[in-house]
Amino acid sequence: MKFSPSKEDYIKTIYSLNGSEDIVSNKQLANSLAVSAASVTDMNNRLKKESLITYYPYKGVQLTDLGIQVANQLIRKHRIWEVFLFEKLGFEWNEVHIEADRLEHASSDKVIERLSELLGHPEYDPHGGIIPNADGTVDLDKVPLVSLKDITVGQSFIVKEVPDEDSVLLNYLSQKGFSLNHKYEVTDIEMFDGTLTLKNSQTGDAFTVSGQALEKIRVSVN
Repeated sequence: MKFSPSKEDYIKTIYSLNGSEDIVSNKQLANSLAVSAASVTDMNNRLKKESLITYYPYKGVQLTDLGIQVANQLIRKHRIWEVFLFEKLGFEWNEVHIEADRLEHASSDKVIERLSELLGHPEYDPHGGIIPNADGTVDLDKVPLVSLKDITVGQSFIVKEVPDEDSVLLNYLSQKGFSLNHKYEVTDIEMFDGTLTLKNSQTGDAFTVSGQALEKIRVSVN
């Protein structure tokens, strides 16, 4: 099933706004996509006709089961391209999101499956995001993840997922030496702004991470 790039972006945006479970308002969509209210209404009508969304008058839209499946298939394309760019072309983790956004729209399912095979069928992207299956289903991580902002002094954790679209945050974390699948311990929390002092459990090096960066970082607690 192939859709135009604008439809694909719209479906992914609804999904990113938790539209698989909640109703997403037209205002949220207009703000996220930087488009007019009239454009949102027009796209709503088109996606409704294709059974990709359910429209709730005066409230907003929600993805149907078909819409969720399509969203996950788009995410699969995006994340497999991210893995390829990161592992095979040497892109940094803060560079791959924009490039993958361009490539996903031009890629057939056949190309994506060949890429997946070439990469050894990866389960996670370079930011720790789960790669959905080809049929649009998702194998949920068995290890429960929590936000880094909920970790307390003395706790150890392993970094499992960071947001792929926030290049500023990714660049900041890279400069700090903060990496996926590395183990850290919280040694101090600044009361004023929540800044964490972390110790790398392998090297013993200590560094700080701003409290503003914590909420979107997902970790498993040891």
